[in-house]
Amino acid sequence: MHALTEKYSHYWQQIGLSEAEIERRRLPLFAEAMELKTAERSPDGREFLLTPAAAAAWKRMKAAASADGAEIHIVSAYRSVERQVQLIAAKLAGKQTLDAVLRILAPPGCSEHHTGRAIDVATGTVRPLDAEFDTTHAFEWLVKHAANFGFTLSFPENNPFGYVYEPWHWCYGESGFGKAGS
Repeated sequence: MHALTEKYSHYWQQIGLSEAEIERRRLPLFAEAMELKTAERSPDGREFLLTPAAAAAWKRMKAAASADGAEIHIVSAYRSVERQVQLIAAKLAGKQTLDAVLRILAPPGCSEHHTGRAIDVATGTVRPLDAEFDTTHAFEWLVKHAANFGFTLSFPENNPFGYVYEPWHWCYGESGFGKAGS
């Protein structure tokens, strides 16, 4: 048994997910970040944590975007595997099916967020975490420039992992889900 499979299998059991489903969807498993640094604070004081390298790259990218007139900010960054379980459990308790939940949330152990390298980006012109983000100047800027800072779009339209299109979700470094458009 793969070490990460062993580590995460009890979380999958908590939400009624089988190892076979992880394998069927060919979902990569990710180790949880060990070292985190504040990448940004929201106006209400919420800290968004990333690995030191991802935090530094984010700060450079945000400054460059701002210089080009594109306003971007983080609405989600690192979250623990345990927090991922809580989010999924809450949706299941709200009577959503596991299949429906797994179109919008990665299973525990399969989320780039707990790597400390993933960010959900927003701009002031549209609701956060909405596909309409792809109509914004901020998204256009990210598509053109994010790779220069080491970020790639993880979940393009019709991605092979069954996740909804998430134009707001970007990952620093090599994504376990491949490059944008793949």
